Parts: sequence; C-alpha cells; structure tokens
Amino acid sequence: MKIELIVVGKTTTPYIKVGIDLYLKRLSHYIPYEIRVINDVKTSKATTTDRQKEMEGEQILSLLQPGDRMILLDERGREMTSRKFSEYLDRAMNTVSRRLIFVVGGPYGFSQKVYDRADGLISLSQMTFSHEMIRLFFTEQVYRAMTILRGEPYHHD
Repeated sequence: MKIELIVVGKTTTPYIKVGIDLYLKRLSHYIPYEIRVINDVKTSKATTTDRQKEMEGEQILSLLQPGDRMILLDERGREMTSRKFSEYLDRAMNTVSRRLIFVVGGPYGFSQKVYDRADGLISLSQMTFSHEMIRLFFTEQVYRAMTILRGEPYHHD
C-alpha cells in the first residue's frame, strides 16, 4: 500500500519545506509516501468560491484510480489521538489494496463532488492552520504513526 497526500498549491515557506523534507526522508524507511501538488486554480474577480472549489475538485478527482480510498482532511472530520491514528493506518494498510489518499483542500474547502467521493473525513484539530502547515503536521503524524506501530521510542504517551 502507498499513502499519498494531495494538496492544492506549492509549499513556498522555506522552514516548512525543510520540515516536510525531513519527515519524507524518515518515512521512506517505513512506507511509500508521496505528496502530490495540484496547481492553484487561476481565478478572476468573476470566479465564485463555489466555482473555484469545483475546479480544484475536478483536478483532485482526476488523480484517483479505482480502488483508491480517499480521506479528506476537513474541519468537520473525526479527531483522533496519534495512537488512534496509528491504529487507523494499521487497519487501512491491511484493507486498502493500492493507495490511501489524503487530501488537503484549497482555501475554500472541497466541492460537493469531492465530498460525495470521499471515504471519510479526518480533522487534525479544531483550530485553523495554514494549508502549508497542515502538510507538515500531517506528514509528521504519518511518521509518528509508523513509529508507534513498530514500537519505536519516538512517541510518548
């Protein structure tokens, strides 16, 4: 199984890039993990937020393959502790045949079509974070989950 994180827009903040790269390198010892970037949608004053979500949604859905499980990182999703998230990933690794896809939406969230296709929603926090920070936080949590599953000393309860 492979884990992918689909994000809208590039990561441009240098210290966040460094952090993401650190956890990508660490994760490479545990599981295939990739961050796929969808280009920002070109908008104009006439572009509504709903239309922007639809255009981003079309790009997200075009990346999916049959058999993929897609989980949205969404404020309305289920919150979990790091240990519960590791259990969630463990179950997924035993049931998902190809790819487990997590998605961070654009600035206005997801289109209804993306919600309709989603297999679940997870919230990282009730707080709001920048989209770039979510990439770092989520990647670190996947790494943390892998160390928990292997009984390694990174995580402390």
